[in-house]
Amino acid sequence: RVPSPVTTTDPTGITVAAFQDLIRERYFASDNARGTAGTFLYLTEEFGELATALAANNRPNKPPTPEERANLEEEFADVLAWLATLANINNVDLAQTLIKYTDRSRVEGVKD
Repeated sequence: RVPSPVTTTDPTGITVAAFQDLIRERYFASDNARGTAGTFLYLTEEFGELATALAANNRPNKPPTPEERANLEEEFADVLAWLATLANINNVDLAQTLIKYTDRSRVEGVKD
């Protein structure tokens, strides 16, 4: 795949492919050296941090502080970055995998 142009000054329109390319360009050498097992551990750590941030942002009768909201957004970004890293070192094109959800003939069932 030809790398996607990446605009880091305005990330609001970034594509999945461009984001994965950005992560590959910045981190592939160290990520690949760490390997799948070590990288997966980092991803699971980030899931834990996201879980903590979700809890802090969803307390009954207590709205999140601006800092808690900012942390929640940061943790979502971290999970996406580590998922892209894991895909990169395993030669998985995330944009291509999304056909599972974008092709209506392949979308089946829902989870409760």
